[in-house]
Amino acid sequence: MIEETGRVVDVEGEFAWVETEPATTCGSCSARNGCGTSVLASLFGRRRSPVRALNRAGARAGEQVVIGISESSLVRGSLAVYMVPLAGLLAGALAGHYIGMGLLPGHAELASIVGAVTGLLAGLAWLRFFSHASDRDERYQPVVLRHQIAMVG
Repeated sequence: MIEETGRVVDVEGEFAWVETEPATTCGSCSARNGCGTSVLASLFGRRRSPVRALNRAGARAGEQVVIGISESSLVRGSLAVYMVPLAGLLAGALAGHYIGMGLLPGHAELASIVGAVTGLLAGLAWLRFFSHASDRDERYQPVVLRHQIAMVG
C-alpha cells in the first residue's frame, strides 16, 4: 500500500477531499542542477493537490489523515495510461504501413501516418472508457486509511 498524509478539506457523502503536499527530495539529490524535475518544481512551486478518497475512516474536514492506494492498482493504472495509447499508435502505424503497401504502393508513408493517428485515437478512446470505469471501481480509488496522530513536541 502506498501511503500519503494530508488534511481533509471537504467531505461529500462517502468521499473525502484530502489535500496533500507532494514530497520532493530535490534538495538532497546530486543531480538537481541538471534535472528537469528540479526545474519544474522551482517554476511551479510546491502546490497542494486535492485527492478524492473513499472515507472509510469517517474523517471530517480539518482532520489530518493517511490515505493509501494499492501498488497493483497504481501499476495497472499507469500501464493503461502510458502503454495503451502507445501500443495503439504503433499498431496503427504498422497496420497502415502494410495496408498502404498493398493498396497504395506509392503512399505507404501517408497510410502509416493515418494508421498511427487512428491507432492513437483508438487508444485514447479506450483510455477514456477505462477512466470512467475505474472511477466506479474501488480497486482504483484512494482510501482514507486512518487518522494521523499529531506529534506533540
